[in-house]
Amino acid sequence: MFAAENGLKGDPRLEAISAAIRVVPNFPKNGIMFQDITTLLLDHKAFKHTVDIFVDRYKDMQISVVAGVEARGFMFGPSIALAIGAKFVPLRKPGKLPGKVISESYELEYGHDRLEMHVDAVEPRERVIIIDDLVATGGTLSAAISLMESQGAVVVECACVIGLPEVKGQHKLKGKPLYVLVEPSGIDGFC
Repeated sequence: MFAAENGLKGDPRLEAISAAIRVVPNFPKNGIMFQDITTLLLDHKAFKHTVDIFVDRYKDMQISVVAGVEARGFMFGPSIALAIGAKFVPLRKPGKLPGKVISESYELEYGHDRLEMHVDAVEPRERVIIIDDLVATGGTLSAAISLMESQGAVVVECACVIGLPEVKGQHKLKGKPLYVLVEPSGIDGFC
C-alpha cells in the first residue's frame, strides 16, 4: 500500500521525499535508473519527513523490533526504532556479524545472496516491522520475513521508502502487508 492511498494523498511531505531522491541513469548497469537515497539523507527536512511518516504509522502498533536490511535499511531503521521504543535488529550480508547467526538465502535478478542475523536477536511473538529503502522483486524482504518467522517473531509489515506502483514481488512477501512512501522516478528499470 502506498502512503498516498492511506490518508496521505496530497501530503507535501511525500512530494518533498520524492523530490529529494536523485535518479542516476545507467547505474550500476545500462538500463537501470538508480534511485539514490543519499540525496534524501542530505536533505534534513525530507529525511525527517521520511522517518516521521513511518513513526506515525507504527507508534501505536506495539512494535517491539525494527529490522533493517543492509545497508540502506540501516539508515532509517534505528531512528524509527528509537522513536517508537523498539529495538533495532540489523539484517546483514554474509560474514558481517560476529557470533552465532542464522541465515536465509534468496534470489536476485542477477544471482543469489543471503541475509544473516544473530540467533538471539528476536524472541518468539515479538512484533516486527522490516524496513528497506526500495522494493523491486521482493526477494530480500521475503528472506527477511523468513529469518524473523524462523525465530517465532510476528512480522506485522514491511516498509520501504520507494516501490513500484505494482510491486513485482508482492507475492513473495508471504501475505505480509507492504507500506511504501513513494514511487520511483524513471520506472522502466530501477534499483
